[in-house]
Amino acid sequence: MSPQLVLATIMLATLGGLSSVPAFAQGHMGTPQEQKACSRDASRFCRKELGNDMAVQGCLQANRAKLSQACSKVFQSHGM
Repeated sequence: MSPQLVLATIMLATLGGLSSVPAFAQGHMGTPQEQKACSRDASRFCRKELGNDMAVQGCLQANRAKLSQACSKVFQSHGM
C-alpha cells in the first residue's frame, strides 16, 4: 500500500471521529496514535477539506511547516 493511501485512510479515520474505534474494525489503516497525532492539525489548517480525505492529506502536506511535531512524524514515518 502506498504511503499516500495509508495517510489518506489515517485522515479519513481521524476526521470521521473514529479514533475511539479500533482502526482495523473500521477498515482504516492508521493507528489510533497516528489518527490522534494529526486530528488537531487537520481541524486547524484544513477545516474546508474535512470529509475529503485526499484533500485533507494535500492540505496537511501544504502546511508541513506548521504541523505539530507529532503529525510531522506521522508523515515522516510513511516516507512523506
